[in-house]
Amino acid sequence: MADQHRYALDLLWHGDHTRTYESYTREHRIRIAGKPELITTADPMFRGDATLHNPEDLLLAALISCHLLTYLALCARARINVLSYRDQAEGTLLLTKDGGGHFTEVVLRPEVVVADAAMLEKARHFHGEVHKYCFIARSVNFAVRCEAMVRAV
Repeated sequence: MADQHRYALDLLWHGDHTRTYESYTREHRIRIAGKPELITTADPMFRGDATLHNPEDLLLAALISCHLLTYLALCARARINVLSYRDQAEGTLLLTKDGGGHFTEVVLRPEVVVADAAMLEKARHFHGEVHKYCFIARSVNFAVRCEAMVRAV
């Protein structure tokens, strides 16, 4: 049997009413034991507060963070010294005529600097290997593409 891990959180919403679509607050709080509380909302196109995180932001954040952490683990195990890592990812959400929607893809654009030019080929290769191990990327039903740039100091 596989080794299972469970994750739990509490979501709290306090509004005074949902009499109309326009009237209720979208702000809610996510609490995870022992961690800072997240104050989140809907995307602004759904009447949310543009200054707060929304579920779409958090999905993209989960993907980009999982890619980073998996990549760093692969590099560390291969003794590749990563000096810096920056990613500017984008996700595409398609709204459908039935009022729903879904992500069609996410593009990760990591820019990585490694210490040893002799390790460049292997460091580049690992970006393609990440999706074998990244739990989040393996759990979504849309494409997660990676357009990595890796260079040495």
